[in-house]
Amino acid sequence: MHLDHETGAPAADPITFDDFLRVDIRIGTIVEADPFPKARKPAFKLKIDFGPAIGVKKSSAQIVDRYALDELVGRQVAAVVNFPPRQIGKYLSEVLTLGFADEDGAVILFAPDVPVPNGSRLF
Repeated sequence: MHLDHETGAPAADPITFDDFLRVDIRIGTIVEADPFPKARKPAFKLKIDFGPAIGVKKSSAQIVDRYALDELVGRQVAAVVNFPPRQIGKYLSEVLTLGFADEDGAVILFAPDVPVPNGSRLF
């Protein structure tokens, strides 16, 4: 599923600006975070509010190494909102929550450094 996370990996093949525009990356606020004990890899189940146009969507996120459940609600995150839903066990993940690997390979959530309106699109 993931490309090479190594910092020394070469850049991916070039894409056009139109290709970039097809990937709809939005900001949302986590409104619910729950354990996901049945996931093959440790993960949390998130519900993220992307504002009135998109609504609240579900996501499975492998962020247990760096985040506690009680610190997630209220946090803004970036996610791809136009991928097809993906079945992860018995859980349907509707968006791909975005992050970067730290030096240990743990996922660090990608988020704005100041609050922005839910549903704001990356450009």
